[in-house]
Amino acid sequence: MEEKLVISSSPHIKGPKTVRGIMLDVIIALIPACLASLILFGWKALLIIMASVASAVASEALYEKAVKREVTVGDLSAVITGILLAMTLPPNVPLWIPVIGSAFAIVIAKQIFGGLGCNFVNPALAGRAFLLAAWPMHMTRDWLNPLTYDAVTSATPLAVLKGTGQGTLPGIKDFLLGVRLGSLGETSVLALLLGGIYLIARGVIDYRIPLGFLGTLFVGTLVFGKPGAFFQGDGVLAILAGGAILGAFFMATDYVTSPVTARGRLYMGIGAGFITLLIRLWGGYPEGVTYGILLMNLVTPLIDRFVVPRYYGYAHDRAAKEAAAGGR
Repeated sequence: MEEKLVISSSPHIKGPKTVRGIMLDVIIALIPACLASLILFGWKALLIIMASVASAVASEALYEKAVKREVTVGDLSAVITGILLAMTLPPNVPLWIPVIGSAFAIVIAKQIFGGLGCNFVNPALAGRAFLLAAWPMHMTRDWLNPLTYDAVTSATPLAVLKGTGQGTLPGIKDFLLGVRLGSLGETSVLALLLGGIYLIARGVIDYRIPLGFLGTLFVGTLVFGKPGAFFQGDGVLAILAGGAILGAFFMATDYVTSPVTARGRLYMGIGAGFITLLIRLWGGYPEGVTYGILLMNLVTPLIDRFVVPRYYGYAHDRAAKEAAAGGR
């Protein structure tokens, strides 16, 4: 008989939220980004999302049946994994890419370790990392132009910022609305922010993780973003470009792979932002969000071990102790 331990920091208060309810909130929060990708990239975006979700759900159901475990697709976690993986993919990838990526995310990164609650890294990001290592050309070449739906071989905004690609940077308005090259879920910042604010307002995610992540990325880019000069980098564009918003609000905040304490979550966000900054500025790849979050997923058990919650029920009264000692 399998036993699953539920971990959380004190005080332990049971609330009305269920796993399915939380996952449904995340799906609702992702709707603006999905709609934006459909508007910007057309039917191809819909096919990628559908293929990714179908593969994730089918992989979970088939694996759980194969190992004679209760089928848990009803909790909607596989649906979210499929959507999130699709959001990290370029709009012109062949459909077998999301199918294989979702299957890897569910079976290798999640189910082999026991299913939901037992995985130690974010499944969607693990799937993306696998695809990036196995088929880098499909993950980085031939982007769709949102204005024309034509495939173009051009640099993304992050590549231009890093200096590894040629082109002009879009304006702030273009970043917000999504009129730029990029993956399905990283183009429209406004759509992602709407979803992130919804999750914070609903109490589904802790604001400390995106705050630490984006704050570190902003300050670090501002200080070190321009080679040979301090405090001349563009911190705003560093947040708007690439997958920083998607990662900060939807990936790094995963319940299973993030710390259980409030302080620990802030540290996790800062660490993920710092690693992302290092890869963006001095690494060989323009984007570092995937590896920044995955590496901090691995550090999460250490954070939980050493960052303990404050004790409840008593307080140390220093003045009273000193008075008692003086009266002896």
